[in-house]
Amino acid sequence: MWRIGIAALILAGCQAEKAAQTVSEPVFGPLKNINDGIPIELSAVWKSRGYGWIFDARGPELRQYQVAGDTCFLTPLDMPVMTDALALSYDYFRLSDDPDRAILQLLPEDTEIHVDRIPDLPEPCTNSADPSYDSVFRYFSSVVRENYAFLERRNIDWDARVAEAREQLPFVSNDEEFFELLARMIDGFSDSHTKLLAEVNGETRRQQDGLGETLEIVRAQEIETPWLIQIFMGALDDWLDPGAEFTANDRILWGTIDEGRVGYIQILQMGGFSGVEIDDPSFRQAEFDVFDGVMDKALSAMTDAEYVILDLSNNRGGYDAISRRVAGLFTDERVAGYTTEVPGTGIPPRTRWVEPAEGTRYTGPVILLTSDVTVSGGELATLSLRELPNVTHVGETTRGSFSTVLSKPLPNGWLVELANEVIAAPDGTVYEETGIQPDHVHQVFRPDQIMESHKLTINWILAHEGELIGSE
Repeated sequence: MWRIGIAALILAGCQAEKAAQTVSEPVFGPLKNINDGIPIELSAVWKSRGYGWIFDARGPELRQYQVAGDTCFLTPLDMPVMTDALALSYDYFRLSDDPDRAILQLLPEDTEIHVDRIPDLPEPCTNSADPSYDSVFRYFSSVVRENYAFLERRNIDWDARVAEAREQLPFVSNDEEFFELLARMIDGFSDSHTKLLAEVNGETRRQQDGLGETLEIVRAQEIETPWLIQIFMGALDDWLDPGAEFTANDRILWGTIDEGRVGYIQILQMGGFSGVEIDDPSFRQAEFDVFDGVMDKALSAMTDAEYVILDLSNNRGGYDAISRRVAGLFTDERVAGYTTEVPGTGIPPRTRWVEPAEGTRYTGPVILLTSDVTVSGGELATLSLRELPNVTHVGETTRGSFSTVLSKPLPNGWLVELANEVIAAPDGTVYEETGIQPDHVHQVFRPDQIMESHKLTINWILAHEGELIGSE
């Protein structure tokens, strides 16, 4: 009987494998805008794969519900916009040849949210949000457990933290104490994409760590603004050739060094160039137009440069499509930049491709500079650039927070943000937490010379250029 049972299991497994091989994934159609009208094919209730969302598209507009554990509530439309992600709605969709499958997106080229048709709203979703401490605590605990992608990688025993906090919950008597309780639960995640944001007694409160040594130093000394001014204005005054430009809404500094022999580009953020608000329908194209225009002018001035320094040492992240656009400035070939995957969705990793820029490109030697400030979109650009044979990576290890931020309102109007997306290099290496280590290590921002160390780093690059641009 035992032998027969094993044989039957093997046979059943083979049949299941063969059946699985015959099931084809749906084919998704072109991207469309919900503002052009919700088609009958989309008029239904949809549950996201991962993310903890339910969407009701049966009315004149899309209604989004937040789901975790046994809690479900309608996303409040009047809560304070404490993060850019909450300023956006899912205005884009793609239908498929399977009527029970679709894709929703915030912006074109953005993360794809795969959704499945369900019969109706689950019963909990028909109730109003419960702002009591007990309800918010249960929802918060479930949101992190179900959506945070790196509990194991960052060695976080979430169940133990929840159990400890639950014992303290009965003694919480006001919002200040409740905020501190939730904040302690995520303290030490060392992930700058994990935040708790709240309005408590008229004051904005934030719990966030994992910002790296440099930002902690300048913020502790309350010199972040003078420090940034010194970096940018010092470059313009001291070592960039005349004609350098600080432009794109103060996000990009470019110029040449040594009478045009060396090109220099520093990008502070992957977006915010146009000044157009993120919830404006023209935002995406406006960002591309400004970025492309600035880069075309900059690289045209660097055509004869021996090499270009691409400085992402102070890049704070931003729009992923801009990150890939940065890499596209320095290649003539389409290359795989990185992959994205949300665990638990059943959706395989998706390759994000770098397309060569349509305007002026520079394909000579490039020295990429990063530091522990370089994060998120800056790290995505770093992953992509490291795939190019003409790029040498120098400086400090990046911060190690890659994921697109998942913003989840709490039932009391507070907000938690989490990293739910695993991003990997094309070879499968995941640099979350560890960061990306340069080929040539050099400390960009020295604590004992915090105001002048960036300039000293540029001098170091110029002094060692032969070694750097000659390396593989």
